[in-house]
Amino acid sequence: MDSLKAFFTHNIQGLLLIGVIVALSTYLSSIPAIHNTTHLAPTAIAILIGVCLSSLFFKYQQIFADGVHFSAKKLLKLGIILYGFFITFNELRNVGLLGLIAAFVIVISIFLIALLIGTKALKLDKEISMLIGAGSAICGAAAILALEQTLKSDSFKGIIAISCIVIFGLMGMFLYPIAFYSDLIPNLNENSMGFFIGATLHEVANVVGATEIAKDMGGFSQEAANTAIIIKMIRVIMLVPFLFFMAYYATKHTQSTTKTIQIPYFAFLFIGTIILHTFLHPYKATHILGTITIQSLINSLQFSSVLCIVAAMAALGLQIHFKKLIETSKNAFVLGAILFAFLILGGYFLSLLFQSLF
Repeated sequence: MDSLKAFFTHNIQGLLLIGVIVALSTYLSSIPAIHNTTHLAPTAIAILIGVCLSSLFFKYQQIFADGVHFSAKKLLKLGIILYGFFITFNELRNVGLLGLIAAFVIVISIFLIALLIGTKALKLDKEISMLIGAGSAICGAAAILALEQTLKSDSFKGIIAISCIVIFGLMGMFLYPIAFYSDLIPNLNENSMGFFIGATLHEVANVVGATEIAKDMGGFSQEAANTAIIIKMIRVIMLVPFLFFMAYYATKHTQSTTKTIQIPYFAFLFIGTIILHTFLHPYKATHILGTITIQSLINSLQFSSVLCIVAAMAALGLQIHFKKLIETSKNAFVLGAILFAFLILGGYFLSLLFQSLF
C-alpha cells in the first residue's frame, strides 16, 4: 500500500498531463473534418501536442518528470504487449512465402544500410543509427522505443529517431496515394500497390492512413488495403526476433563486467498475445459474461493498446528540446531520408515481383 501511495505521489501530476493530451488527441482524431482531411492517427496528434507543450514540461520538469518518464517507458511496453491483439498468425497465409521473404529482406537490409551509412558516412552515433534503422525497417516509433529499452540507450537518442520517422512516415502517407493515382508509380495494380504501401511505410497508422486516402481518391479496393496491413503486420512481428538478437548484441558489446543478456521480456509477452489472439479468433462471437463476447473483450484490449502507445508518444513529444534537437539531428534526418529512398526503390521492385507471381 505504501509503495502504491508513493507511486501516485511521484507520478500523478505527470500522468494527469499525459492523460489530458491522450484525451485531446483521441477526441481530435475522431472529428470527421480533421480525420477526413489529415488522416492523422491519435499517435501523431499526441506527438504534435506534446511538442507544442514541451516548453511547459521543461519549465516545470521537477513536477511532471516522473509521470512523463513512466508513460514513455512502462506504458509503451504495455502498449506493445497488447498490440499483439491486432495480429493473428492466420493472416500470414494470405500473402504467402513471398510476403515473409520480402518483409525479412526489408528489415535486414534497411537496418544494415542504416548502420553502415549512419556510422561510416554521416558519422552518427551508432545507437542513433540503429534506432533510425529499426524504426524505418520494422514499425516506426514502437520499434525505436522497444530497441531503446533493449540497448538501455539515452532517451534523447530515441526522440531524435522518432522525429525522423514521424516526418517521413507522414510524407509517405500523403504522397503515396497521390503518386499512384497520378501514374507516378508505373506498372503496379491495386493489390501490388497495397503490397508497396505495407512494405515501405514506417508506422501501422501510416499504412492505414495511406490506404484510407487511396480509397477516398479512387475506389482503392478493400482487398488491396488488407494486403497493405498484412505485409505491415509481418514486419511488426519481426520485431520479436530482432529484439532478441539485439539483446544478445548489447550483451556482447556492453562495458559492464557482468555479461548477462538483458532479455526483452515484453517481446515474449507480445508474441504470447499474438498466439492467444490467434487461438481466440474462431470463438470471437462466444459470450463469456452476459452480453460480453470475446470480440468485445479483444476490442477493449486493442483500445487499451492504442491508449498506452498514444500516452508514450505524448511523453516523447513533451521531451523534445528544440534547440538541442536542431543542434544534433541534422545528419539523423539525412539518414532518415536516405533510408526512405531505399525503402521506396527496394519496395517498388519487390512489389513488381509480388505482382508477377500473384
